[in-house]
Amino acid sequence: MIMPPEWAPQDWLWIGFPHLAEEWPGWLEPAQEQMADFASAVAESGQAVRLLVRDAANEARARELVCSKVVLERRVYGDVWLRDTGPLVVHEADGTRAARRFGFNGWGGKYLMPGDQDIGADLARDAGLATTTSAMILEGGAVDGDGTGLVATTEQCLLNPNRNPHLSREAIEAELAAQLGFTRVLWLGDGLINDHTDGHVDNLARFVAPNRLVVPEATGRDDPNAAIYADATARAEAFGVEVVRIPSPGRIERDGRVEPASYVNFAITSHLVVVPTFGSPHDMEGVAAIAALFPDRDTIGLPGEAVLAGGGGFHCASQQMPSA
Repeated sequence: MIMPPEWAPQDWLWIGFPHLAEEWPGWLEPAQEQMADFASAVAESGQAVRLLVRDAANEARARELVCSKVVLERRVYGDVWLRDTGPLVVHEADGTRAARRFGFNGWGGKYLMPGDQDIGADLARDAGLATTTSAMILEGGAVDGDGTGLVATTEQCLLNPNRNPHLSREAIEAELAAQLGFTRVLWLGDGLINDHTDGHVDNLARFVAPNRLVVPEATGRDDPNAAIYADATARAEAFGVEVVRIPSPGRIERDGRVEPASYVNFAITSHLVVVPTFGSPHDMEGVAAIAALFPDRDTIGLPGEAVLAGGGGFHCASQQMPSA
């Protein structure tokens, strides 16, 4: 049993559509537009997209924004971060697909909303997937695998006392192996500063091939995450992982607060890689660096600063269904 890497063939992509004004104060409409652009780009590339909408009003709003190839599904959910609340799909030993569900406590009790504890099971059921549930608290964005049994995560998140205070590092490793087939764990340290998720790895470091990990490199003397990037690189290299460095967006602030902006929060789909951009002078360079890593796919940058205002990026808001 193994959880396929994100670059494996996919049948479709689930994406969440923003709907809560209190989660996107002053940014809801542009966040909806940016998420719709993401959904349309993936759909136009030739991959099926299922955009989740909360109610009739949001369904109408989404239909105004997306291309005709995007399928809308009315669902009960709170936050849009389906990477964390959606089902994690594995390939069983016989080649069949199955869903794995974990406990969800609103990212350490910070953001508990109706529907978020159930949406993963709902999606798995309607996709016809047999589901196994673990009591361990885990969000999908906290782990990133390379398809060989190797997974990267951060100590800041998985060892955080607001997740599984009763579980040791060894117990967490054992559950990752039992549920997702991850037999080797690369423990990175902290995630990005001010990341609401307590340092999800999908905003810090991502596998792009077996044993090949992308980590940002600080741009500018005032890059707030310079030490975090350096530490992640050192840990990965010491573990025997090949590290590829790409530019970071540099220091991105909103109302005087450092934002956890990262090109590493790209979404890998069957034909397209979508990279969030932030109006940084390094946007073009960051997208080009990621494009060079995926010669078999097109790579585009799409504005993601409004999506980030709600606490995440395109990867956070999506979850793929691997092909059987």
